[in-house]
Amino acid sequence: MNVQVLIVDDEAPARDELAYLLEAHPDLRVSQAATAQAALEHLRQRGADLVFQDIQMPGQDGFHVLAEAQALPHPPLFVFVTAFDQHAIRAFEENAADYLLKPVSPRRLEKSLERVRRLLEEPCRNPWQDTLERLLASRGRASLPRLAVEQGGRVAMIPLARVVLVEAEEKKVFALTDQGRFVCHCLNTLGRAAERLEGLPFFQANRAQLVNVERIAEFSPWFGGKYLVVMNDQARTEVTVSRNRAREFKQRVGI
Repeated sequence: MNVQVLIVDDEAPARDELAYLLEAHPDLRVSQAATAQAALEHLRQRGADLVFQDIQMPGQDGFHVLAEAQALPHPPLFVFVTAFDQHAIRAFEENAADYLLKPVSPRRLEKSLERVRRLLEEPCRNPWQDTLERLLASRGRASLPRLAVEQGGRVAMIPLARVVLVEAEEKKVFALTDQGRFVCHCLNTLGRAAERLEGLPFFQANRAQLVNVERIAEFSPWFGGKYLVVMNDQARTEVTVSRNRAREFKQRVGI
């Protein structure tokens, strides 16, 4: 069985070193990604069976990739590769999941691959799933990143990566997505929506709207100390950041 592997690390030497070690295993087909965004694009377009994921990366970290990947139809297995995140190492040890410590030992890598192959051969639920959810919760994410919306008389769970913004209107809360605008299930105020999205890349731009920071296309200063934000959706939706939230907005986008 060929195993599709993705190495995610912002440091090219670290990626190349691990790729070199993996060459000793002819059943592996290895690709690389240098950023969280590139990793997620690869997983959405090409998929993977196994991801060797660095934890500490500029911008979106390895936990972001892990969380977003759980919304895919066929989530890959993850092995974290870290140089110094002792908290993550302890969490995985206590929950019998896996990690690799840099510099990666060939013997330790072999042991990890043996476990991965066994998991890939099991058609049942991935036994790491509970561990991953507990680890995400310990980092301020109480659940995997999906949002319940009302759709055609049913409740659908949509990945938050597809949500452009969340807004309150007439005692209802709506999620604007690439597929349309839907009523959020069991969320009747923007305050409750903000609580649900706490710890995720959403920013309250004004009294009525929470924007997905990762879906911002561009922004510019506006009159009265405000900012005008253009979202990355087909309609290029415009959102006004109120003056009293402008300072926090600049911090969130790194200016």
